[in-house]
Amino acid sequence: MGNSVFFRCISRFSPGEGAEVPCSRFEADDANHLTLMFGPVPCRLPGGFKTCILRPVARVFTSSARMAKSKFEYVRNFEADDTCLKNCYIVVRLDGRNFHKFAEQHNFLKPNDDRALGLMTRSARSVMEDLDDITISYGQSDEFSFVFKRTSNWFKRRASKLMTHVASQFSSSYVFYWRDYFGDQPLLYPPGFDGRVVLYPSNRNLRDYISWRQADCHVNNLYNTVFWTLVQKGGLTTTQAEDRLKGTLAADKNEIMFSEFDINYNKEPLVHRKGTALIWEKLEETVTKSVKLPNEAEEEVLVTRTRRRVSAHHCDVIGDQFWEEHPNILEDDNC
Repeated sequence: MGNSVFFRCISRFSPGEGAEVPCSRFEADDANHLTLMFGPVPCRLPGGFKTCILRPVARVFTSSARMAKSKFEYVRNFEADDTCLKNCYIVVRLDGRNFHKFAEQHNFLKPNDDRALGLMTRSARSVMEDLDDITISYGQSDEFSFVFKRTSNWFKRRASKLMTHVASQFSSSYVFYWRDYFGDQPLLYPPGFDGRVVLYPSNRNLRDYISWRQADCHVNNLYNTVFWTLVQKGGLTTTQAEDRLKGTLAADKNEIMFSEFDINYNKEPLVHRKGTALIWEKLEETVTKSVKLPNEAEEEVLVTRTRRRVSAHHCDVIGDQFWEEHPNILEDDNC
């Protein structure tokens, strides 16, 4: 806070001996500067300049910057309160924006490009390592969902903060790790991801959400696998392949691949059929450590230690087995 001192200027040549006539007021914000102002100063009076002296009349503690700030602070009232309801899982879901075009321009392999899937997983891992209140994330194709604990208080549970941080961290990681997966293939332009926030109050609700996303993964991958098999191995155009698959059920698609191309869909890579679930696990690792001996020599020894790391799982998350094997993912419904 600033320190303002007001002075009254007294004319030395006032009418009547010994009388004091105020001719002006001075204000200064710097107390050190004020001490230099005691004494004669030039002052404008009717008829010309006179030499005057300063006499302090008031000391007021104020801050012009603070007053100016408070004048405009009312605009904060326009901000919407987006605090997420307590005792609910917070799910931030990201989807690639216009990723069909992005995949075509970067020559992604069809129906699945393991480089692109690996890059998505690496970007999601980066988000989890930055925000360790994320208990599980699930991704497939060009989307990833991040689940914050029910008890999380990151960013005071503000939806906009959570969503924008996850989206920016994921997008920047996608660009940062691009060369690790695509080598010298250039990134032609930055990818974009949109986000949304959804709250789930119970463990059952959350499990149903993740089950829904894995079911979507299965439906899309089955269609894409048989579609591109018809194009790449069957010699059909994309239009012909689309017409061939109209009205077909899952059993029909499996039959086309098996009877015509000897492809057993159930033997396709799990990462394509099941997607990727990232969770925190305590894993043991063995490292080499230098130990000093009594004779001041050093010896390399193997040390086993436990660390909490993000691990990837390509498995069924609809049934109970996954959740029973990893009980720490979900919190008590009574929390």
